[in-house]
Amino acid sequence: MRNNKKEVDRRRTFGIISHPDAGKTTLTEKLLLYGGAIQQAGAVKARKAERYATSDWMAVEKERGISVTTSVMKFNYRDFEINLLDTPGHQDFSEDTYRVLTAVDSALMVIDNAKGVELQTEKLMEVCRMRNTPIMTFINKLDREGMAPLDILDDIESKLQIECTPLSWPVGMGKRFKGVYNLYKKELHLFAPGGETRHREGILINDLSVSTLDEILGSQADELRADIELIEGVADPFDLGHYLKGNQTPVFFGSAINNFGVKEMLDAFVETAPAPGSRASVTRDVSPYEEPFSGFAFKIQANMNPAHRDRIAFIRICSGKFTRGMKAVHHRIGKDVTFSNATIFMANACENVAEAYPGDIIGIHNHGTIKIGDTFSEKELLKFCGIPNFAPEFFRKVILKNPMKAKHLQKGLTHLAEEGVVQVFRPVAGNDYILGAVGLLQFDITMARLTSEYGVDAVYEPVDYHVARWVASDDPKKMADFEQKNRSNIAVDAEGARAYLTTSEWQLDYCIKEWPGIAFNKTREISEKDLLFQK
Repeated sequence: MRNNKKEVDRRRTFGIISHPDAGKTTLTEKLLLYGGAIQQAGAVKARKAERYATSDWMAVEKERGISVTTSVMKFNYRDFEINLLDTPGHQDFSEDTYRVLTAVDSALMVIDNAKGVELQTEKLMEVCRMRNTPIMTFINKLDREGMAPLDILDDIESKLQIECTPLSWPVGMGKRFKGVYNLYKKELHLFAPGGETRHREGILINDLSVSTLDEILGSQADELRADIELIEGVADPFDLGHYLKGNQTPVFFGSAINNFGVKEMLDAFVETAPAPGSRASVTRDVSPYEEPFSGFAFKIQANMNPAHRDRIAFIRICSGKFTRGMKAVHHRIGKDVTFSNATIFMANACENVAEAYPGDIIGIHNHGTIKIGDTFSEKELLKFCGIPNFAPEFFRKVILKNPMKAKHLQKGLTHLAEEGVVQVFRPVAGNDYILGAVGLLQFDITMARLTSEYGVDAVYEPVDYHVARWVASDDPKKMADFEQKNRSNIAVDAEGARAYLTTSEWQLDYCIKEWPGIAFNKTREISEKDLLFQK
């Protein structure tokens, strides 16, 4: 037990969230550099031509130069074991992005200095609020002209409703960018474009009034003094308790592509971000320090190696210790399983793992028996909460060009639905396949993967649905009456749950008023068909 506690306390499991082009993948690679996991990060400008980001492996990502799936990477920094989940940043991402945030203990938010908070970042914050996830913020691209630092902080606070506390402060920006002053350690770090900054030490300046500052920064010294005096007067001091409750975000400034400001942020992160905590189950909270093993599947990835048709379930360990060859109960199907070939990940590379602890992410080879949300444990019957499906915002109908491939289409869509790439609905009044997604790009990805991985030639076309809600009722008679009266709008998802599909929010509101005994749910807990969530 004592050894387990030490291992748990030194783990940090977090996801990186951002809007498209904020520099998230570049920052991810710099973090891996500090951990010694890679020796050279791919230059952003070279991603389409020469080499691709370490965390991007899918063909469509390489073609478009974007991240469209979630990578899991493990590395060491100082005496900490870090599990980093790099989520898709493209505006047309999938609900995989949302769900990954249910498997982490904290998040790192990356914001473009010139653009501030954008719509996708606001959506991701909504998911973080579901679990009060602690968030640290990195303002990127200070080597380019952008918004004034105080304006960015105001933008974050007003749009995301979270208190900002800067722990570093920039000295100028763009061509006048000289570096950052670390309020966390009272150090000045000087910027040199393209210079090696991984091992450069900061200049300790406890008193900003010293003449040394003028010698280093010239006329910008007084600007820094005025800025620090202002923020110390108006900004709330860093409060660890507020940060851990998700009410306050510590803010750092830098330039990921130049590897500047990253180390200061990483040092603060490992020292302040939470270690794995208790996880809620249907019956009780499960402590990471408990001896019996437990974990849940939050992601399924098919065909990481197309030659082997492999399917890997990503499992977050919640308690106990994983050891190779151990047995655990797969509670949804009520059977014992043996974990003989678990892997850990470093982007597109993976290796067998002999042992792992709470906070770690392991991959289990899966032949279709594991679904997202499934719980595994050694002894007690458990069902972990908070791994939901999210109502899709866009819909398309699948058109199969070769009817002889109908079974291949069904198999492909089943696998992709299990991954969470798209949601698949079958109207009760027809045989169509209706795809639902939270981002438009997922339809292109689905068609591309159906072709490359399942040999299916299919296209999609618009369909007159714009809103979906899962429906349920405690009154079976009322539910049956509702389904009969709204038969043309009822569909069944891949899990067999009933959903109401309609043309507009107005039509949804009208139906809700007409049927007060029916629950219309915006999220649905996976593998728990009747578990109701908020509208």
